[in-house]
Amino acid sequence: MTYRENFTLPAELLAQVSQQGFDILPELIQVIVNAAMQAERQQYLKAEPYQHTEERQGHANGYKPKTVHTRVGNITFSIPQVHEGGFYPAALEKGLRSERAPLLAMAEMYVQGVSTRKVKAVTKKLCGMSLSSSQVSHDTALLDTDLEKWRNRHLGEYPYLYLDAYFK
Repeated sequence: MTYRENFTLPAELLAQVSQQGFDILPELIQVIVNAAMQAERQQYLKAEPYQHTEERQGHANGYKPKTVHTRVGNITFSIPQVHEGGFYPAALEKGLRSERAPLLAMAEMYVQGVSTRKVKAVTKKLCGMSLSSSQVSHDTALLDTDLEKWRNRHLGEYPYLYLDAYFK
């Protein structure tokens, strides 16, 4: 992955970081991920914005908003679009509406036997996202099906040798 050499944060954003501290994290993450997705689209198209070259592989076609639930709150990203299709930035997983960390934490709590009401309270406190008890139940039901598939997976055949010996 190539990086632009002259990439710096805007002065007003740096001033906000120094004033607001950690409260600015969602906006800072949004700016950085959006910039990375734009750079990735330019690399995919093999052209800068408004540049016409023989190597160009498509045309930029605006942005599409996508809100993702993260540990620092809900962040709305601007996903760059390509007119001819076939492009999706690597920074965000297609169809992903929530960061993996809260889902993994919720899965761990469920496996440990924590009630859906307590899972709801913990995700609200830690992640700032309010999940309904029915959403927690729905997600844990999906975990149950994945767990059942894993339990019943075919392991294949493994030859083994069992030895039992007694030495004097």
